[in-house]
Amino acid sequence: MKRSLHKVLIVVNINKPQSERLVSDISSYLSELHIEVQVFRLSGRIDPPVIDNIDLVFSLGGDGTVLFCSRILQDKGIPILAVNLGTFGFITEVSIDEWKEAFDQYMAGKTGLSHRLMIRVVVIRDGENIFMSRGLNDLVVKANGVSNIVRLKLNLNETRLGTFRADGILVATPTGSTAYSLAAGGPILDSEMDALIVTPICPFTLSNRPIVVSGEDIIHIEVLEHQRTDLNLSIDGQEMLPLQEGDIVMVERSRGRALLVLSNKRNFYEVVRAKLNWSGDSDA
Repeated sequence: MKRSLHKVLIVVNINKPQSERLVSDISSYLSELHIEVQVFRLSGRIDPPVIDNIDLVFSLGGDGTVLFCSRILQDKGIPILAVNLGTFGFITEVSIDEWKEAFDQYMAGKTGLSHRLMIRVVVIRDGENIFMSRGLNDLVVKANGVSNIVRLKLNLNETRLGTFRADGILVATPTGSTAYSLAAGGPILDSEMDALIVTPICPFTLSNRPIVVSGEDIIHIEVLEHQRTDLNLSIDGQEMLPLQEGDIVMVERSRGRALLVLSNKRNFYEVVRAKLNWSGDSDA
């Protein structure tokens, strides 16, 4: 079924080469189709744009730009057409030369949407909620420094999983399974699975391994007393919060999902194969 758009938001990472030229090309093309265009230039930590009657968002940059867009669009049900201004990212499947074809295919109803699970993160301090945010990739609790072991207690729902001595703990979504969690030894999940990965970062005990849990589970990470270093919480590597001893970080599936326009050129597994250089040959 053909789609009709009235207003499009372009979120662009202005630090990427060719970004302004691409903004101009997309704006001109959409204007010819009598579609209103709003442009938001992303550089550093700035306030998000006002989302008012937006039907579609172009994300121009890399995976980080998509992560930003997913947070500001949470619960709004607005699709994101992610265009990568460089090599293919794990999230951005559309290259800079493919944006017009991808947009036309979307408008013609020939491509669908990928519904990506997001996480909701709450920090509880002295019995009160002091922080809340959402993420598309992951949450990380780790030392504010290099090679500092921290002590964290991990609970899954009402079940105590244990006390972990490690560089930290991260909780990743299926989308985030190809990011920090993968580098820390976690598995790759199908991008639309309803599951979360809990991955210890460089654990002191080798028996502490990554686990995959249901998307319906609630994870609690408690910062224990007598730490030898300061700890930080980060979400998608873009939002940071210093943690204190006794803080509890609660992680659960968010009600809303990130909606990504699918590419008709390649799918998630083809992107993973290319990025990880899987050849499939006998000498791979």
